[in-house]
Amino acid sequence: MSAALRGELKWLTRRPIAHRGLHDMNKKVWENTLPAFSAAIAGNYAIECDVHLTKDGEVIVFHDDVLDRLAGREGRICDLTLAQAQKLTIGTTQDHPPSLRQMLDLIAGRVPVVIELKGIEGQDEGLVAAVAKELKDYQGEAAIMSFDHHLIRLFRSNAPGVVAGLTAEGTRPADMEAHFAMLAHDVDFVSYNFHHLPNPFISFFRTVLDRPVITWTVRNAEEKAVSDMHAQQITFEGFIPDSAIA
Repeated sequence: MSAALRGELKWLTRRPIAHRGLHDMNKKVWENTLPAFSAAIAGNYAIECDVHLTKDGEVIVFHDDVLDRLAGREGRICDLTLAQAQKLTIGTTQDHPPSLRQMLDLIAGRVPVVIELKGIEGQDEGLVAAVAKELKDYQGEAAIMSFDHHLIRLFRSNAPGVVAGLTAEGTRPADMEAHFAMLAHDVDFVSYNFHHLPNPFISFFRTVLDRPVITWTVRNAEEKAVSDMHAQQITFEGFIPDSAIA
């Protein structure tokens, strides 16, 4: 990564990142809803969200593969069309899952957004390209990332020019081997489980490659202090960190 590109990525670590938006642990403001994203914008936080591919090839903002926890019914999100998915109500609210386009229109470049692609192998063909299509003309700071290595392998070909990262966790040698293998796909940043720091992969990525590391999911000031020793920024929920831009 060139020094110029490193400079271009400073936006990624400038603000704490609200995990699934600035929700209240799903009491009144639920995760991955437009109210949660509006609250993050008002607080001057970056936003992390999760997306799935719908049955008709569109992109819906929704975390789980299945519907029961968030929508109170049986089924899988990938088996619904976008129109069907948007008729769901989230939790105890009357809020509906937004499309990626609706979320981006709401944010409108006011704060950065980090989009985690949730893969369901055999059901997610076209997800990377569909997200890239929505980001093509987006006038704001945005990045994509995923746990799913089969999706990461498509990032450079299906989403050229989009800042792209690896979401990861683990401390076992097998975990390190798998993460190092992903470096062949030129990931720009890593989002790592802060409970699993430090580790050789993150040390190499941050110090030798000089690429940014963010962490998930930090839930109080004490956990933030641990994360700050090993990474440049946190993804948080359940407390309100300082949102000042350094």
